[in-house]
Amino acid sequence: MTLRIATWNINSVRLRIDQVARFVAERAPDVLLLQEIKCTTDQFPRAAFEAMGLPHMRVAGQKGWHGVAIASRLPIDDNTTLEVCKLGHARCVSAKVAGVDIQNFYIPAGGDLPDRALNPKFDHKMDFYERLTAEIAQRDKAAPLVLAGDFNIAPGENDVWNHRYMSKVVSHTPIEVETLNRLQEAGGFADVLRDRFPEPQKLASWWSYRAQDFRKSNRGLRLDHIWTSPGLSSAVVKDTARIHDDVREWERPSDHAPVTVDLDV
Repeated sequence: MTLRIATWNINSVRLRIDQVARFVAERAPDVLLLQEIKCTTDQFPRAAFEAMGLPHMRVAGQKGWHGVAIASRLPIDDNTTLEVCKLGHARCVSAKVAGVDIQNFYIPAGGDLPDRALNPKFDHKMDFYERLTAEIAQRDKAAPLVLAGDFNIAPGENDVWNHRYMSKVVSHTPIEVETLNRLQEAGGFADVLRDRFPEPQKLASWWSYRAQDFRKSNRGLRLDHIWTSPGLSSAVVKDTARIHDDVREWERPSDHAPVTVDLDV
């Protein structure tokens, strides 16, 4: 069976429910991971997802900000969510679908100053990664695990529009890149997008709203990721990982584009 997993920072699910419905109809994800749903759990538009053919849901909402959700065509089994946010924000939700453990994250952005002592938001981001890395290090790498979502770090030189400039900006500073690399190494994760599109090909999944034409300005960052554990990486269907950057052109889009991959489970 092929399982198509999509991750998308939707930047308000109620505001963009029509875009979600179009994406589901056109790209047919079996499991849709959303970040920044920006609603409480009881406000999540469940009926709309049922109408899309994604009736199985796990939602962790929060008033005004953050919030994550998983909607699935297939039944969902409960599993352990990796709760590593020291502030208790709704930043992770999990599900087990077709035997695959799926952990959906909206990791803190970290503010503007890459200094843990001077910027509590950046300290929160680093603490989140440290806790998550410690949890992952204790897990069985042979177990089928997907770690996905908006990680708010663009790791490589070709995951940002300008490496030299962005190395001083939160999302691509050396300490963040090193932190993300430690998490990846702790779980032995495969980065399905970069595996399909090796360096030096440029990749981006986020573009600022400040530019009227995001393609013309072309100042993108690859902040959205799908990683597979060693026990699952062999199930990645060749040449299926992709960024749906055309979705960024739709009316009233999120500033993030969806990312998908197919797994043979």
